[in-house]
Amino acid sequence: MIRRTLAITLALLVLAAGCGNSREFAGYVRTPAPSTKGITLPELGTSSERELVAANGKLLVVYFGYTNCPDMCPTTMQDLTVALRRLDDPSQVEVAMVTVDPDRDLPVLDGYVKSFIPTAVALGTTDPSALVAAAEPFGVNYLVEESPDGVEVAHTTSLYVVDDEGLLLLTWPFGIPSVDISDDLNDLLDGRRS
Repeated sequence: MIRRTLAITLALLVLAAGCGNSREFAGYVRTPAPSTKGITLPELGTSSERELVAANGKLLVVYFGYTNCPDMCPTTMQDLTVALRRLDDPSQVEVAMVTVDPDRDLPVLDGYVKSFIPTAVALGTTDPSALVAAAEPFGVNYLVEESPDGVEVAHTTSLYVVDDEGLLLLTWPFGIPSVDISDDLNDLLDGRRS
């Protein structure tokens, strides 16, 4: 009886070890993965363009938002900041924030995003067609309207992960806990793709 119980326990352990990583991504994967290859935006504070592709061997987390956002943008950037601190190697993840409100953000976005993540880059353009082209593969929607009460902005509030080939690997909807973001990033950095 003891041998049989031991054999069953051992078989279950071998089976469990063979299953690999059974943790589901907190974000979702789009199939086929959209490509951001060749899409560039001006990097604020410099005279260069930044392709929306990660550097070789790294990941790029991209966020479309605006600096006057009262809640979702600062919450998302803070959650991302905490997630990056939890990573095994945070230097392997780049961060870029793209403004959907360039008329107000171009002079201040660089300082805003760096107040959360000092290595992050700020991207923006006053060319509406360039912004539409950048947002399209991510599935980002946005609308900036002036009203008697001021400027009102609506936008998609997700975070996106792009690899060094320009493939959109993962999308996190607003509200994903920072621990899940860091776990997903660690899995992606370890080579997991589904």
